[in-house]
Amino acid sequence: MKRHAFKMKLKPGCEAEYRRRHDAIWPELSKAIHDAGISDYSIFLDPQTLTLFAVQKQENPSSAATLPDHPIVQKWWDYMAGLMEVHPDNSPVCHDLEEVFHLP
Repeated sequence: MKRHAFKMKLKPGCEAEYRRRHDAIWPELSKAIHDAGISDYSIFLDPQTLTLFAVQKQENPSSAATLPDHPIVQKWWDYMAGLMEVHPDNSPVCHDLEEVFHLP
């Protein structure tokens, strides 16, 4: 099991809406994430910088890598695009983070 962490960025004033949309995550999106072997997925917000920090466990990183091609993921990106920094295809701008310490 690989732990994967990355960061994203919210646009100012979008904190409450971002939280609201994730509180009502679509069941088909949740299923796609689980089907890709992702579990224990959390997103944290630094309200001072609007940086989102995400961490997840990936059973098979190559399976997780197929998620961007899933239609429900692309639909979610379109839904979230107005709230955060995104690429031209509406995928979130993500920056992988390097693990430097872990205490199991």
